[in-house]
Amino acid sequence: MEGAARGPARQRVQSDRMLIRDESADDSAAVHSLNVAAFQTPAEADLVLALRQVARPLVSLVAEADGTIVGHIMFTPVALSGHPDRRMMGLGPMAVAPAHQRRGIGSELVRAGLERCRQLGYGAVAVLGHAAYYPRFGFTPSSGFKIDCEYDVPPEVFMVVELQRNYLYGASGTIKYHPAFAGV
Repeated sequence: MEGAARGPARQRVQSDRMLIRDESADDSAAVHSLNVAAFQTPAEADLVLALRQVARPLVSLVAEADGTIVGHIMFTPVALSGHPDRRMMGLGPMAVAPAHQRRGIGSELVRAGLERCRQLGYGAVAVLGHAAYYPRFGFTPSSGFKIDCEYDVPPEVFMVVELQRNYLYGASGTIKYHPAFAGV
């Protein structure tokens, strides 16, 4: 996919039941439909379209089962106020087809995406998501680092994970997402 971040090797993780790979330009319509089905509105699907056009670098992975795209995850750069040298990504959106949820597809996408961000030299990832889901990947409330979200959200749903040890030590501030997120 044009503009997608490429690490030392293309992301390709295969298990007996599914393949995690880089999103390609040919996947655009399927990813859009998947996001509409998973979120039941076009807002996140439209966000994915917008981010593809304007966010760089971009990590965009799909989960494919039997030749069908059943999951998608996207990571885009975020900025930590007062710390322009900190290379961070934001996770989201992530979607799994309703008929394929609760089968570990989202977990595999998160793990593969975090590894890709690590390979690209990013030190941390932020997520605005379910407080009971993301801690299994090492995410903790950002408030523990004195890091806030630019959006008014409960502190337990805004989390970060360090991809490099002590990367966020002493780096308090506010995380800013790409302006494309303002429309969601």
